[in-house]
Order: sequence, then structure tokens, then C-alpha cells
Amino acid sequence: MRASGILLPVFSLPGKYGIGCFSKEAYRFVDFLSEAGQKYWQILPLGPTSYGDSPYQSFSTFAGNPYFIDLQDLVNRKLISKGALDRLDFGDDETDIDYAKLYQNRFPILFQAYKKSNIAEDSDFAKFCKANEYWINDYALFMAIKDSFGGVSFSEWPNDIRLREEKAMKEYQAKLAEQVEFYKFLQFEFDRQWSALKNYANEKGIEIIGDIPIYVAFDSSDVWAHPEMFQMDKKGKPKAVAGCPPDAFAVTGQLWGNPLYDWKTHAATGYDWWIRRIKKCCELYDVIRIDHFRGFDEYYSIPAKDETAEFGTWKKGPGMKLFSAIQKACPNTNIIAEDLGFITDTVRKLVNDSGYPNMKVLEFAFDSRDSSSSADLSEYLPFFYNSNCVVYTGTHDNATLVGWVNQIQKYEIQNIRDYVGNPNLTKEEIPETLIRLAQSSVADWCIIPLQDYMGLGDEARINIPSTLGGNWRWRYTKPQLSKALAKKILKSTKIYGRL
Repeated sequence: MRASGILLPVFSLPGKYGIGCFSKEAYRFVDFLSEAGQKYWQILPLGPTSYGDSPYQSFSTFAGNPYFIDLQDLVNRKLISKGALDRLDFGDDETDIDYAKLYQNRFPILFQAYKKSNIAEDSDFAKFCKANEYWINDYALFMAIKDSFGGVSFSEWPNDIRLREEKAMKEYQAKLAEQVEFYKFLQFEFDRQWSALKNYANEKGIEIIGDIPIYVAFDSSDVWAHPEMFQMDKKGKPKAVAGCPPDAFAVTGQLWGNPLYDWKTHAATGYDWWIRRIKKCCELYDVIRIDHFRGFDEYYSIPAKDETAEFGTWKKGPGMKLFSAIQKACPNTNIIAEDLGFITDTVRKLVNDSGYPNMKVLEFAFDSRDSSSSADLSEYLPFFYNSNCVVYTGTHDNATLVGWVNQIQKYEIQNIRDYVGNPNLTKEEIPETLIRLAQSSVADWCIIPLQDYMGLGDEARINIPSTLGGNWRWRYTKPQLSKALAKKILKSTKIYGRL
């Protein structure tokens, strides 16, 4: 069935208190999607962010980001006071996110809410903790210990607790009991508010496309609690880390630094950890986009001591064994395979064998820097598509269409004109033309970033891969989400049979 949607991170929503969250503006965006005839809202990972603010580097693959808890909801429930909230400084620029101020001001006010909540007496809280005990106990203790050591990586903790010795675990659990319960309270509030928002979206006919990173961060409760699932040495340090080899976009490659999975151990458990992860995602989302899908066929292994990604090697991943286990344990799960980058025949076979729709990005179709091109033709050109795919103009890692048009070469501009059969097409007209090219393609799914519909430039770019600082910060303003824009999107959605 042909349908379309919009890509927008939760943090990019407008509103008070420094970052987009599960506030009335999120509900307003759902209403906008409905008015615009859209079926999908695609978001970025919802996990708690760590150093660098990337949603792809989280303290837990199961936990939710406390920044997304709507503070106004806590005011309405009298868990915090409006006056105390209004005295806090979350930054002056409504189009930007100041993560330092968020960190300094959000957690103290959330702790006040926890203290007033009497959460220990809430039977729903007890049920939530019981249902999630396979991850929440480790996560809450991990965060409490991290706070007690000033936020340093767990690799710098004393050996007894870094290595989870039984005596140390009991001592820290007792000593930090209040802080542990606080972090469980945050997860309970996150789950309550997100569930309400997701239910509202579903009632409006909108499905949520969630996004899960293939890897977890080294400094995470996942690695601390389950080092056996990763390629670690006897001292608890990674033997090798994840990344991508050099290409035209990153001349020394991308050094992500995530620990790599020990796939033999995962296989020996019947992929239990992955199945738990997917089941949790099924609670949170209607559709799951799995990031860096090619890493399940072959993954790029970089020696942990290296400072760039230039000298890694390709290793064999679990392939269909993993996805057969997931499909058996989680039948009818909707998954999108993010298979971007340099794709081999074995990756194509894995995507085909899984049956999952894969991704097509129109910017790559006309950009000579893309490494997937074969001879003079890119496989991202629409005439190569089959219906079982998802077409995008760009993703969170790409420039906006307006920004991209100003980056590419003159001959690439001409290639676009030739492809669409309009020799007089101006640079200013290209973004809307490519949106229509995506909508009119045979792809069953068409997802467009909100910035492209709004015609915004690189000031609205979400992320520049392989850079630290300045990313994951863009927010739109309330007036930008207009009824005129919804009407315009609805019209093209109807024209191309995606309503």
C-alpha cells in the first residue's frame, strides 16, 4: 500500500524548556500529519544521550531519554511548581538546543518531581519495574553509580564495581537506593507520556517509525552489565570498535568507537539479547528502522588503539540466522533495513532474504561522492526501485535539499535537469522537484524530512557525520508548521496516490 510520512526527531519539536518533548506541541505535530494526509512519523532513537549528544550513542538501548519528559505535565500534576520551572535557564534561542543547560537544569527539577511523587506507593510503578526488570535494574544502578563518580565512564570506576563483584554491587545498591529509584521513576514517566502520545497518534491513523542503532555505546549499562556479549578483553576493554571505511564523505573513514558484538556468544543464547531488544522496540514503535543493516552481513572492525578508521577489516556478521530468530520470536514485526553506503551482493541477498523494505536516498542518486554508484548510474535513481522500499530525499545524516543543492557540482545540477526532462530547472526549483520525484516513485513508502518540506537550508541540518559538536540541535518554530504547509503536502500526497 502506497503511503508517506515525515521524518522529524522528537527533540526538533518547538516549545518551552529547551528541547522538543512529549508536550502539547508533539500532539499538534500529530494533528499536522493527519491534516497533511500522512501515515508515518519517523523519529530518531529515543534513548538517553551521552557525551556528544548523539541519539546513536546512548547510556542504554532499552531506556528512554529523560529530556523528553514533558515538564508542563509534571506542573499540571503538582509534582513541580511553575515558578521554580520558569526560573530555570534552558537557553534563549528557540531554534537551538543547549545540551549543557539541559543537563544542568533538567535533572534537579526532575528530582524534585520524584521526591513529591511518593512513587514507591504507586502500584503501576511496581508493575512497570517488574515488567522491565531484565534491563531497568542494571540501568538505574549504572546511572546512579555514574552520578556518584561525577559522570565519568564506567571504565574509570574502581575495579570491584566496574567488574560487578557481588559485594560491591550490594554495597552500591544500598548506598545509592534513592538515586536508583529516581532513575526508575524517570523511566516510568517517560513510558507513561510516550505511550499516551503514541496511542494518540495511532488513533489518528499515524504510525511511529522508530530507529534503533545497530551498536550500543561503550559507556552504557548494556556493556557494563553484559560484557560477554561484546568483543572485550579480560580487563573489560574493547578489542576492536565499529566504524566505516574511508569514502568521499570522510577521507579517514568514520570511527564510531562502539564495541563490536561477540556474535558467537549471541548465537549460543539463541540471540536472546537481540530478541529482548526487538520486543521492547515493538512496545515503543509500530515500525522499526534498523540502522546500518549491512553490518549484520559484514561489519567493519577497527583495532581499538587506532585513532582513525583507515585500517579496519571486514568481518562476517550473523546474517539471516539472527533475523530468522527474530522473525520466529517476534512474528509480524515491521522492520526497515537501512542498507545505505557501499552495498555488496551479499548485503543485497541478506536484504532480499529478510523480506524487509530497504532505503533509497535521492540525494545519493545525483551525488558523485556516493560510493554505491555503478559506472555512471546510481542504484538510488528511481527507475531502479521496486515497490518494497522506502524512498527519502535525505536522512538526518544528509544536508537538507536546499543545502545540498548548494554543495553539488554544476554537472550534477545538469544531471538532475536531464533526468526530470526540464532544461530550464533552476537551483531553487530542484528541492521541490526531488520531493515530487520521491512521491511519484514506485516505492511503497515515501518519507520526507520536515526541513525539506519547509525549504530550509543547512541551518536546519540535523547531523554531519564524523563531527563532534553542533549536531542534534535544530528545532522548528511554531509558525513554521502552518495549515498552508499541511494543505500543500496533502495535495501532492493525493496526486501521487499516497493518501
